[in-house]
Amino acid sequence: MAKASSATAETVKDFGVAVDRSSELDGYAVNFVTITKTHDLAPMLARLPGGNCSCPHWGVVLKGRVIVRYADHEEVLEAGDAFYMAPGHAPEAEEGTELIQFSPADQLAEVEAAIAAAMSG
Repeated sequence: MAKASSATAETVKDFGVAVDRSSELDGYAVNFVTITKTHDLAPMLARLPGGNCSCPHWGVVLKGRVIVRYADHEEVLEAGDAFYMAPGHAPEAEEGTELIQFSPADQLAEVEAAIAAAMSG
């Protein structure tokens, strides 16, 4: 059985506004995310087709709050909520939020590359 935890994550990235501990399990990325500063990902997703995240995510909010914006509505995720984020979303997360997220690894890699490019200017 493949498994991962925050403590055993293969990769740790500190983005300044969030710390992401991640591992890949049979083609799926599992991310243990801690938000260190309230931020909106919309500006960092602008380079992607449609200007939003094109990758689906499933997960659980352990602590805090996330606002997920879609073209026609928004959803508020809070501690204890299990979630599915369909492609075409732009999340905003509050400082102190912690979540675990599962995503197709190849699709997430494309989104992360766009975010990294936006953050580097």
